[in-house]
Amino acid sequence: MLPSAALCGLLALAPVPDAQAAGDVDCKLHFNLSGWSAFYKTAKGTGTIRCDNGASLPVRISAKGGGVTFGKSKIEDGVGEFSGVANIRETLGTYAAAEAHAGAVKSSKAQVMTKGEVSLALAGTGKGWDLGVAFGNFVIEAR
Repeated sequence: MLPSAALCGLLALAPVPDAQAAGDVDCKLHFNLSGWSAFYKTAKGTGTIRCDNGASLPVRISAKGGGVTFGKSKIEDGVGEFSGVANIRETLGTYAAAEAHAGAVKSSKAQVMTKGEVSLALAGTGKGWDLGVAFGNFVIEAR
């Protein structure tokens, strides 16, 4: 039998399986979002982030910004894809957003935004009407 100090030394040298490398986790955001704009744009919603490693997180979403924008819109069953994520918690935070949009009754919206190394590409079909250019933040928080 090996003395316990020698056994601990051998265990310390044994290879340990790495957690998934940075950027290896595939995470998606499924969301609903509604809002309005009259120079200042605001929207709120909820969603769930699910990752291919089994992690899941219910979230609150808010978007705020300003610019030349007018309208009212609602996105149902929107989907966002994250890239550059190693952990589901890295999806939380404030993303820089810029968009140009035009739509009436039923419209589609696509947008890409970033937060450091993490990118989020959003797509969804909505209802309402809107016209303009808006700049601002897209915030994802745990519920």
